Amino acid sequence: MRDPQFLHGSCLCGGVVYRAALPVRDASHCYCTMCQKQHGAASGSYANVGSAGFAFERGADLVTEYASSDHGRRGFCRVCGSTLFWRSTQAPDRIAITLGTLEPAYDGPVERELHTDSKPAWLPTR
Repeated sequence: MRDPQFLHGSCLCGGVVYRAALPVRDASHCYCTMCQKQHGAASGSYANVGSAGFAFERGADLVTEYASSDHGRRGFCRVCGSTLFWRSTQAPDRIAITLGTLEPAYDGPVERELHTDSKPAWLPTR
């Protein structure tokens, strides 16, 4: 049985498995164009947690990071391409893990929407 004090997740191929200590500071949907490109979707959806409580249980050697800007790095599985996290080089004490990789599915609230100026018009309004 998994420890309820942690979020647990994995990539699509199952090669990377991680855990992240609770609590979630906030969860968000980011509509910046970089998140849209990386996720191939309207947004990147994240749970912001403390980086000290984040650890790979398996497959750390399969994780590749991409410096998408001068202040952000995006981690993904180099085998299946699953986006796993975003982290700021300016706030190394936090890491934003992708909600879609969590098992079981995230059931907390999503409090924030970021970069709504680039939120796609094709999203449903309700």
